[in-house]
Amino acid sequence: MRILDWNTLDKPGREAALARPFPPSRAQAARVAAAVIERVRREGDAALLALTREFDGVRLENLAVEPVEFDRAPAQLTAEQVTALERAVRNVERFHAAQARPRVNIETEPGVRCEQILRPIGSVGLYVPAGTAPLPSAVIMLGVPARLAGCPQRILCTPPRPDGTVHPAILVAAQFCGISTVFKIGGAQAIAALAYGTQSIPRVQKIFGPGNAWVTAAKSLVGSDPAGAPCDLPAGPSEVLVIADDSASASFVAADLLAQAEHDAFAQAILVTDSRPLAQAVRIQLEAQRTSLSRSAILMQSLQACRCILAPDLETAVMISNDYAPEHLLLQVGEPRQWLTRISNAGSVFLGPWSAEPMGDYCSGTNHVLPTDGHARALSGLSVADFVKTISVQELSRDGLRALGPTAVTLAHLEGLDGHAQAIRRRLAVLNTPVATPAPAAVTP
Repeated sequence: MRILDWNTLDKPGREAALARPFPPSRAQAARVAAAVIERVRREGDAALLALTREFDGVRLENLAVEPVEFDRAPAQLTAEQVTALERAVRNVERFHAAQARPRVNIETEPGVRCEQILRPIGSVGLYVPAGTAPLPSAVIMLGVPARLAGCPQRILCTPPRPDGTVHPAILVAAQFCGISTVFKIGGAQAIAALAYGTQSIPRVQKIFGPGNAWVTAAKSLVGSDPAGAPCDLPAGPSEVLVIADDSASASFVAADLLAQAEHDAFAQAILVTDSRPLAQAVRIQLEAQRTSLSRSAILMQSLQACRCILAPDLETAVMISNDYAPEHLLLQVGEPRQWLTRISNAGSVFLGPWSAEPMGDYCSGTNHVLPTDGHARALSGLSVADFVKTISVQELSRDGLRALGPTAVTLAHLEGLDGHAQAIRRRLAVLNTPVATPAPAAVTP
């Protein structure tokens, strides 16, 4: 871990200190993803089966997970593992259920009523990668808000294991989230199938979930295609920034940095501190703890982008963090909550020494699908709101249009839109035309 003194860095030096690792061959990943998408659109299931043989080395006869596979899954896990998954689902449900939005229904003026109604997205595709380990936590983070939003069709895609099965933890988590439709397909081909549909996989209206460079490229391509499907957050390598002072535990700080750095070779871990002794202690701890972890090969690469920035004070440390806009931000300082009001850019914040970052990854209740690559400056982490649409409603009475209509006519003429003005004027003319009073009937003597 390099230690950099913020006050000695010029502007280019500071930009370099906060630069994110850039995974190579993004253009190549986009070309491969485009070719895969085109093949899936052209050949459907046949392409999915062929690409699974080519990329995953697995020969499948059926893309869908059968009911018997769901039935067998719980027995393939320990009771402790099943209980842990169930508890994680429960906490994520509690937090996300509290996000329910109140209905908006107001009169902006007498006779002018405006409302906002919510409707779930009709069909959603949930993608769960499966690299060197299963990711049931990703199932939970996608499946729980989709269910709470009321999305009627929830389809999950995940790559098969070498034996052609899906890891039982994925299936158990899916069951806890109310997901019964799972397909054994991964990579860019899964994104293409969800976006355009095949003989087996229904087309969905929105796609969610993380993935590698090819999955990310595929999501970008189908999301920009009017015939495709919009997607959730733009996803890059995982990242964490820790702000710590001399009260922090060097052991805890190093452990949190390593927890993110072990994700992949391009993950980034940054420490910002006003304490040089802490920085040096964390560097020692990183080396000591790294050697005992199983993903040492990945850590050897990702830690090359790990750095410590020495700030003159915590105010500057917070400024640096807001500029970087981390996916995960840990405040391991004295009285961390007092600094929370100063944080403007972060995906998820962890307060104090006991709030280990992996708690948010798994089971505290917050969502771990978060903006990366600095997108936390403008985007939020996944929530129930991402699975619903808001529809505005307006209703004007006769008196409401009579009072407010002339204002709209004036604005329409200001914008040179005569048709807009006419649609209102014609109604006003009807409202303002006096109704003829019928003549009294003649009286017969």
